[in-house]
Amino acid sequence: QVQLVESGGGEVQPGGSLTLSCSASGSIFTIFTMGWYRQAPGKQRDLVATITGGGSIKYADSVKGRFAISRDNVNHTVWLQMNSLEADDTAVYYCNTRGYSMLYRPFDSWGQGTQVTVSS
Repeated sequence: QVQLVESGGGEVQPGGSLTLSCSASGSIFTIFTMGWYRQAPGKQRDLVATITGGGSIKYADSVKGRFAISRDNVNHTVWLQMNSLEADDTAVYYCNTRGYSMLYRPFDSWGQGTQVTVSS
């Protein structure tokens, strides 16, 4: 079983910055992808950014140039640096990891979510 602990959410004014972090622990053999998704009230959960162990990165078009994802493969930690935040970035942000456990079973784990509110 893989557990995720997220931190770094909060409230910020438009144009401000926040950094989210997520650490995975438990029965981990390897993690292929770590990433962030977000869900605004009344909307579906959407991809924000993902990063593979080899460093391949994918961003949602709406955050390109403003957000940066990075990862520590040794400590199973992923960060999301969010700059130039806009009201539309307001959502609950969820960390996600996909890989194999020590028993060679695939896992697809989610964090509990952290609220990001952008408001003046």
